[in-house]
Amino acid sequence: MVPRYSRPQMTAIWSPANRFRIWFEIEALACEAMAKRGDIPAESAKTIREKGNVAMAAFSDADLARIDEIEAETRHDVIAFLTWLAEKVGPDSRFVHLGMTSSDVLDTCLSVQMTQAADLLLEDLDRVLAALKERAYEHRNTVTIGRSHAIHAEPTSFGLKIAGHYAEFARNRERLVQARKEIAVCAISGAVGTYAHIDPEIEEYVADKLGLAVESVSTQVIPRDRHAAFFCTLGVIASGIERLAVEVRHLQRSEVREAEEFFHKGQKGSSAMPHKRNPVLSENLTGLARLIRSHVIPALENVALWHERDISHSAVERNICPDATIGLDFALMRLAGMMEKLVVYPEQMIANMESLGGVVHSGEVLLTLARAGISREDAYRIVQRNAMETWTKLNKPGFKTFRENLEADPEVAGRVSKEILDQAFDPAQHLRAVDRIFARIFN
Repeated sequence: MVPRYSRPQMTAIWSPANRFRIWFEIEALACEAMAKRGDIPAESAKTIREKGNVAMAAFSDADLARIDEIEAETRHDVIAFLTWLAEKVGPDSRFVHLGMTSSDVLDTCLSVQMTQAADLLLEDLDRVLAALKERAYEHRNTVTIGRSHAIHAEPTSFGLKIAGHYAEFARNRERLVQARKEIAVCAISGAVGTYAHIDPEIEEYVADKLGLAVESVSTQVIPRDRHAAFFCTLGVIASGIERLAVEVRHLQRSEVREAEEFFHKGQKGSSAMPHKRNPVLSENLTGLARLIRSHVIPALENVALWHERDISHSAVERNICPDATIGLDFALMRLAGMMEKLVVYPEQMIANMESLGGVVHSGEVLLTLARAGISREDAYRIVQRNAMETWTKLNKPGFKTFRENLEADPEVAGRVSKEILDQAFDPAQHLRAVDRIFARIFN
């Protein structure tokens, strides 16, 4: 991911230095486990750990260049690292990687990195959830118009709209917890996964120390259905981001103006039109969501590897693992900040709701007429006739509100009292269940 859309916390997880630290930790833990079993001298395991720790603590660009230099000759990244490590450790390095294969290191390391990334994403989601909860309660009783097909429907609560997004992100958090659990596995089973040259106890020891579970059948690589499930989860979270971003973009439209992104002092909206206040954050989030979702299909295609392993997945994962997690991390933080500072205009919400002359109350009027003894079919006909009369004459000579047209209708006059019509036109009735819904969502 380009630096513009990257945060250092997530970028660091995918840095070469972090990768090599994890590689060393896997190798050192395996040596310690072998020493406990008596497979290698305990003093050698101690030397590997101590000298390796010193080398990793001092790891620099020069070390990275040295590993690259070795890889240029060997054309094998794990062997290049092991050769560099041998230069630092000395003769005892002969016990490093004993009975292991490259995928033992690569796949277990990837599991560690993905769990580290997931932990950071979970923190991001917590901030998003906190922002949404605060704004939902703030506007729990703020009346706004609900829309279906982008057309005014019936009144709702703006806080309830936000609460719906909270519920979605709460589900997404649960999905990510499960996806993290699925990817948090260790595989140190040797060539083709048979443990022919290394005891399963080594794998169990390393897994325990790294906070991972043991892969039940590794076939030399960790099965990629686990990774596919992880990236599918990232894609679903990205879609949740886009759904909220699209809502903000619509609410900020000039014709709507019910809410807008915070406009900073000194911020400019357009190089040509000084009046512009564009929804740049939510538009950016829409774009990032598309990019994150684009990594799902390659992850799914990585599941089908040849026999016990091939490396057709390798180049894909070297790209999608950092890019998807870095992009989602940035997007979640941008979303949280946007919602924390979102500017809301309740007065404009009321004005928009009433801008169609009251026709948005047609549903309750329909029920009111039915309760008054009019058949539903006749009530629908009466209500629609008067609503269309209001709709078609908006801002034209002879315009009458929906209420005025109803009261002048001979099929309504005398059958429904003013007090009952007042209730039908009261937006507050649409907030009756808000507290119960909030209790269901937030408790």
